[in-house]
Amino acid sequence: MGIETALNLSLTPGVASRLARHPLLTDAKPMREKVTSTYYDTPDLRLQRESVVVSDRKRGSTRLSSVSRLAQSGIRQAGHREWPLAGAPGELDFSHVADHGLRQWLESVREDLRPAFTTSVTRSAWLLEPRAGVRIELALDRGWIEAEGRRQPICELGLELLSGGVADLFSAAGELQSDLSLHPETTSLSQRGYRVLSEQSLQVVKAPPVVIDAEMTAIGAFRTIARSCVRHLQSNEQGVRESDNPEFVHQARVAIRRLRSAIRVWKPLLPEEFVSNFDPLWQTLARQLGETRNWDVFVGDTLPAIAAAFPACGEVDRLSHYARRRCTINRQAARSALKSVDYSRLLLEFTAAVLALPVEGEARRVDAFAPRCLDKRAKQVRHLADEALQGDATARHSLRVAYKRLRYALEFFAPLFPGELLRHYHVAASGLQELLGRLNDLAVASELITEALPGEHGDVLRCWLAGQTDSLLPEFVVAVTSAPKRD
Repeated sequence: MGIETALNLSLTPGVASRLARHPLLTDAKPMREKVTSTYYDTPDLRLQRESVVVSDRKRGSTRLSSVSRLAQSGIRQAGHREWPLAGAPGELDFSHVADHGLRQWLESVREDLRPAFTTSVTRSAWLLEPRAGVRIELALDRGWIEAEGRRQPICELGLELLSGGVADLFSAAGELQSDLSLHPETTSLSQRGYRVLSEQSLQVVKAPPVVIDAEMTAIGAFRTIARSCVRHLQSNEQGVRESDNPEFVHQARVAIRRLRSAIRVWKPLLPEEFVSNFDPLWQTLARQLGETRNWDVFVGDTLPAIAAAFPACGEVDRLSHYARRRCTINRQAARSALKSVDYSRLLLEFTAAVLALPVEGEARRVDAFAPRCLDKRAKQVRHLADEALQGDATARHSLRVAYKRLRYALEFFAPLFPGELLRHYHVAASGLQELLGRLNDLAVASELITEALPGEHGDVLRCWLAGQTDSLLPEFVVAVTSAPKRD
């Protein structure tokens, strides 16, 4: 894992106007300057496709050039460099790029590089020295991203660690966040600039592949996976807040499920306080999103089937009206949850805690830790499968949850097991998991109908759902008995 050096936080203009009065800044004098940055790319956006960022920056009378690989999160890692530019604006200098292959590639596209978008901000910067040996630059940027005549406002806070430890960086951010509404920002200025350039709408983001290797310690792998899950969540949070597309809620919920599964997998190695502090908080957020998702699935999938089966039933009209109203209410609740101060604080505190996990857990390598974890979850699935064959909807739901946890564990550890074995198991088991999902949707639908149409009003519809469930049970039995075993 790279060295963490900086943290970006978004804030509203109203909060920004109160920043200078925060106790951390009362003894520091700000330096103000105008900063204009120009980002370059080819007409067909080759640099964006290669995740390469080339820019030059004007700070007062100084011009600086920068080349970097695009970071995946708002917490940047050391690695990119800046150097002074002596030539005219637009005359790019790649001689300082340390990566020989990257330097050659940039030289090969030099003639095609054009300004793609610009950022122009007024920067107020403070030097914080909260204790001996710790120096942090705090910079407030307010201005615009501009591309093709279109603008998007910028209002964000950057904290850069000049000396001290990572804990000092997060401690300063937490102290600011305790008095000001600040949200960890995962989207870089260059990513936002490309969105303005292309007028790109919000995109649903699925879980990216997790990159771990056998040389990692078990705790190091957990850090990588946990932060990947948080990035997955944050990649969809704006969509939850601003869009009616139900897939944003779905992916945000998946991200939290994956994160909680990772916490369970690594629980034997994690401090008890870490698990007891954070797992309930993530569980609460997952429940809020889960309620929204249940009504989304009901309205989008189950309700149309019910309406087709009962075309002239007045109860279906009542059910439809109630369900759509609940969808609206729960979507607003999900939006409020991801706009809340508690959510912003959870993101920052959880990331800080992940990075601060004790080094005594570093002794065990992940390639020694993984097989035992997978075996434990596979045995649990086999046990619950036997129970589900004789059980009811509750037993089938327990099996579904266990299958999901096993699937996530397989995904986490997949890079450690090259070849077809785990992939074959994953693909073969996915059919059973899909069937379990359909059965679960029917069980949840029955509960939602009871809420919408209490008493005997919903009996006919519940009986119909029970018939749909019964029709799937023979297929379920075949799927369970033929599911692959991992011994």
